[in-house]
Amino acid sequence: MEDIERDWDKPIAEAGIAAKASVIVRVGLLDLSAGTGSFRVREMMHRIAYPLGVHVRADVNLTDIEAACTDGKDRITEVIDLPTTGVNTERIWLLEHYADWFSVNLGEDSMYHSRPEVSKGLMQHLDSKDASQVSAELAKQLREEERDAHPDGKKSETGVDEPGQDAVLDALEAASAHIDPGEPIAPQLAVHETDWSQSAMTQSLAARAAADQAGKTASSSADTAAASHNEVADGAVSASHGTAPRTTAHRSNSHSKALVDDGFVPTSDARKHTHAHKPPKGEYAAHFDHVGKERVTGRPGITVRQAHERLDMIEHRKPLYSPAFAGLASAIACASFVFLLGGGPYDMVGAFVGAGLGHWLRRRLFAHHLNQFFVTFVCVAVAALACTGTLRLIGLFDPVALQHDTAYIGAMLFVIPGFPLITSGLDMAKIDFPSGIQRLSYFLCIVLMATLAGWMVATIVHLNPEGFEPLGLNAWVNGLLRFVFAFLGVWGFSIMFNSPQRMCLTAAVIGAITDTLRLEIVDMGVPPEAGAFIGALLAGLLASAWRSSVRHGWLPPHLGYPRICLTVPSIVIMVPGLYMYQAMFHLGSFDIQSTLDWGFRAFMVIVCLPIGLAMARVITDKSWRYDI
Repeated sequence: MEDIERDWDKPIAEAGIAAKASVIVRVGLLDLSAGTGSFRVREMMHRIAYPLGVHVRADVNLTDIEAACTDGKDRITEVIDLPTTGVNTERIWLLEHYADWFSVNLGEDSMYHSRPEVSKGLMQHLDSKDASQVSAELAKQLREEERDAHPDGKKSETGVDEPGQDAVLDALEAASAHIDPGEPIAPQLAVHETDWSQSAMTQSLAARAAADQAGKTASSSADTAAASHNEVADGAVSASHGTAPRTTAHRSNSHSKALVDDGFVPTSDARKHTHAHKPPKGEYAAHFDHVGKERVTGRPGITVRQAHERLDMIEHRKPLYSPAFAGLASAIACASFVFLLGGGPYDMVGAFVGAGLGHWLRRRLFAHHLNQFFVTFVCVAVAALACTGTLRLIGLFDPVALQHDTAYIGAMLFVIPGFPLITSGLDMAKIDFPSGIQRLSYFLCIVLMATLAGWMVATIVHLNPEGFEPLGLNAWVNGLLRFVFAFLGVWGFSIMFNSPQRMCLTAAVIGAITDTLRLEIVDMGVPPEAGAFIGALLAGLLASAWRSSVRHGWLPPHLGYPRICLTVPSIVIMVPGLYMYQAMFHLGSFDIQSTLDWGFRAFMVIVCLPIGLAMARVITDKSWRYDI
């Protein structure tokens, strides 16, 4: 802590190994807390470490990271733990933009996005409630500025706008006009060091810095103190987005000079040719040949304080959706899931009520930091009882509803831990068995608690789930309805994962295509396991094609979402929750043969889903195609 405090206001490229490691490991921890796999956590940590000249060797598990960082001279090892695990796709998305903002400020190229100006804009507006809307407005304004500056569709020879054009600054101001300042998510980047942070680490550092400042000797000159104060204030103002408006004279500078003055390095061809060290394009920054190279001068970069400021704001963002809205999304997702499993209107109504109430209760209980397994058991029991009660109530008017004993299984499906399941397979595909086995064990524990709670409810109220009755719909009508409900189901699960609306809709389109295809080919006689593999493979290919289209400029730059944030919601609806529950139900009845039958059916589908995604990554990503 003392080493970090000493370097708190230094450019991070000039700071010691402790300060550098604090940012590297914290980025990895935030990515891990968002639910992503160990391979992606390492990729993100390497991406932050590369421009700092640091090599990282990290062991990443389900809830902890042990990272050894060295810069060629010094070495430090950090061990950090999470109290629990969860999913937050918005955080995964924002951390990608953070990594690009960080790299470009330190003179490297952006890796995840072709337009780093969007990443800069998001880092300037992390206090806004809807960061997705900010990125959309920013991308729109950038396109308008480019059209105005180059009406013939061509850029200048250097790739930089002509003097007098500052597209980034104009876009930031335009995006600010669409932000609702009434309810900020996190404190704004303020000038004074005690105003911006809420985390325990930064509060401690601020307190220690204040104590150290008070204990300084009176021999310091007034000029030195004033210069130091101005330097800190200028750095913080450049990090803020609304506390220090720029003057007209500053805006009249050239585009490249304006970006450098704001601590941002343009990614033009001219800049790319000026330095010889480029980051790798694959998963890991494996070649640290720039360790010990001569420091790049003339770029302001960012300080340790500014790096942690933005991480604080990413960490303290509140969920995008209230428990009530998340409960509604869960109700829609599980009701859609029931239809895709073959359920009818009464089954869907029961699952809608049960899943909505269950997920709302789960969000409320998680707010009190209760044990995940206890919360899972309670919420599944409540959902199953609510579903059964709803059907009993409908049965007073239509006795047919009393025969729908399978609907409560659909009401339980909101607890399916899709992210741990998929990331466990992907981690094992990257030969990271400790993390993969831990994630798979966590998945099995959640499923065990959920199915056990459902079995107990079924035993108490005398339910006997035998499956859903055929609806007898026309093939074309059935296919169309499958597409609609697959779209709604994936959208609902994306909301539960805290995805922004644009990300939800993108994942929903991919999920609607892939799950409809899966169900249709299964109806044609393809085994369900093969159908799951084909659906997951197609989902991975579509997500990669979407991201590639954004990088090539065929789609707007603000739609460049992480693949895992699109693929997992789109295939979580393929997880065989009905098979897993049937296995537990028959186990409770000591019907071993039926238990093994349903259990192995579920096992085969579960195995095929991550294999399909891994195959898609091997096809589209060189870092997955080769063992390096």
